[in-house]
Amino acid sequence: MKAWRFHAFGDLRLDDVPEPECGAGHVIVEPICVQPSVTEAQLAQGIPTLAYDRVKRRLDTEAPVQLFGHEFCATVLDVGPGVTRVKVGDRVAARAKLPCGACPLCLSERGNLCRKGPVIGFDLPGCFAERARVPEIALTLVDERISDSEAACLQSLSDSVAAVETAELKLADTVAVLGQGSMGLECMQIARISGAGKIITVDVRDEACAMSRELGADHALNAKTCDPVAAIRDLTESNGADVVFECAGGSPKQGLAGNRSLLNAIDAVRSGGKIIGVSWFGGPLEVNVDLLRERSLRYLFPDISTLGHLEHTVRLVANGRVRLKPTITHVLHGLSEVPRAFEITANKGKYRAINPAQVMMRG
Repeated sequence: MKAWRFHAFGDLRLDDVPEPECGAGHVIVEPICVQPSVTEAQLAQGIPTLAYDRVKRRLDTEAPVQLFGHEFCATVLDVGPGVTRVKVGDRVAARAKLPCGACPLCLSERGNLCRKGPVIGFDLPGCFAERARVPEIALTLVDERISDSEAACLQSLSDSVAAVETAELKLADTVAVLGQGSMGLECMQIARISGAGKIITVDVRDEACAMSRELGADHALNAKTCDPVAAIRDLTESNGADVVFECAGGSPKQGLAGNRSLLNAIDAVRSGGKIIGVSWFGGPLEVNVDLLRERSLRYLFPDISTLGHLEHTVRLVANGRVRLKPTITHVLHGLSEVPRAFEITANKGKYRAINPAQVMMRG
């Protein structure tokens, strides 16, 4: 079969590879729609971010290697022994991070906390291929009311659900979301249906701010035309937001905010408030911890999204409580378009993209 493999950073080739074998507890799927995450688009070019060392080590020792493709919708083609939750013909989406099944956490029914298991697309081949082998424990069924494109976004949405859950919002909390890419828009919508009061969003692109207003933000601030910290304080009687989701940080090489959005989050949150760190920065940061201590700030990070989170996203999208369709701005057709999807996702500002670019794999 055909599959995209990395021979090195920046060297992606469509190769002939052996067909995957099913195996106990696994299924073979035919990808329908796949999108590279922003993290994958950075890693593809060798930009340090989440899992950079792991990917570099695999490229140094195993190349060529199938990498990435954990955000997908697919059809089940075959099921292995012991598979009971899905059947041939089912349409499925997946979570990426899986429990190992053997550590003390997994053996004490706390596998949702396990950090030792494989990650689809990083340790296991992902879905930038004609077919893929996926553990059943990763999968959830996709409701018929959800399109293939929307289903490919469910893994990202499940991480956003976990981020909002970590915030433990109180009814009518004022929420600020810095960054209105796919996860920023998802966090904003989930916060809105989770009891948030006033919602203030920040981005540097007019199209992202317009999308934010369309999907429910009370105020969408363009940081190129205003001081976002001053504006948030003006909108909160000088207190600051109760909770700030930081979703804009990362490599400036791909139009992200470096560490500036984290510094803004610290200044924009009220004393005693919470900052939820959604972004990956790709290296150490210098943070004034004494300032956080003096203001009693909580800097929190989302828990791993579980199968329960993923199943919840299906309900949220199927019944229209979270809207994904307006954010899907670039849909390509055919396996050959995968490199183009990486290019658009790596340069969303240039292409005026909101969600990562998607590839309809069947052409």
